[in-house]
Amino acid sequence: MAKQSRNDKRLSRHKRVRKNLSGTPQTPRMCVYRSLKNISVQVIDDVSGHTLAAASSLDKDIKEKAPNGGNKEAAKLVGESIAKKALAKGLEHVAFDRGGFLYHGRVKELADGARGAGLKF
Repeated sequence: MAKQSRNDKRLSRHKRVRKNLSGTPQTPRMCVYRSLKNISVQVIDDVSGHTLAAASSLDKDIKEKAPNGGNKEAAKLVGESIAKKALAKGLEHVAFDRGGFLYHGRVKELADGARGAGLKF
């Protein structure tokens, strides 16, 4: 049997979490994607299938403050940015979807940044 790659293992963890986690119009899902060089997050209403807000370390204002998008500083800025965008749309509660990634390091910093800016999980 062939050995599963790290990404295949992450995708199976993500599927297992997504069986029980879905975004509604009142409590949308905040989905995190982490690559080696960047981190991005979306707030998604799964009922209608629309992205309500999005932020990434590739955004112009974040790129100016943190040129390296693959570190904890950039993740914290992305968390603060998505919180501001979600609160501007009237969303204060979200369901946190870590996307199969460990809740550690950059993913944790993103969550802490969003909580610090007023978003509730």
